[in-house]
Amino acid sequence: MSNHVHLVFRSINDQKPELLIGDLKRFTSQSIVKSIQENPRDPSLKGELAKQSRKEFLLDFFKKEVEKSSNVKHYQFWRHDNKPIELWSNKLIQQKIDYVHNNAVEEGLVYKAEDYVYSSAIDYSGQKGLIDDVVVFRMYDV
Repeated sequence: MSNHVHLVFRSINDQKPELLIGDLKRFTSQSIVKSIQENPRDPSLKGELAKQSRKEFLLDFFKKEVEKSSNVKHYQFWRHDNKPIELWSNKLIQQKIDYVHNNAVEEGLVYKAEDYVYSSAIDYSGQKGLIDDVVVFRMYDV
């Protein structure tokens, strides 16, 4: 989605999920801010827009978020709140994966879940999505 992310993941080796989320947020925020910083200014911008590019707007916004309440020093990319839910059964896991995949459909961005380029729904349809090593969840009777 354009303003949030849904993840279904499994912790292995008794790693605490909250630490994994922290590592993910730290790594992705640093990578995204670096990409924004290294992205050249858009030469097509004219007039007032040329004075402050999207790049500068985003970096300024992330800097201002640090002042509000942050545990970071330079740029606050992610919000502090998470809504983690422990998935304890195959049925619940499948329900949440279906919800995540249908999010873009419900928002009217695509007609079919697998058409949303930033979703793993395409991996679930048997094709290859953007991210490598997506583990497709399958329910098995035990």
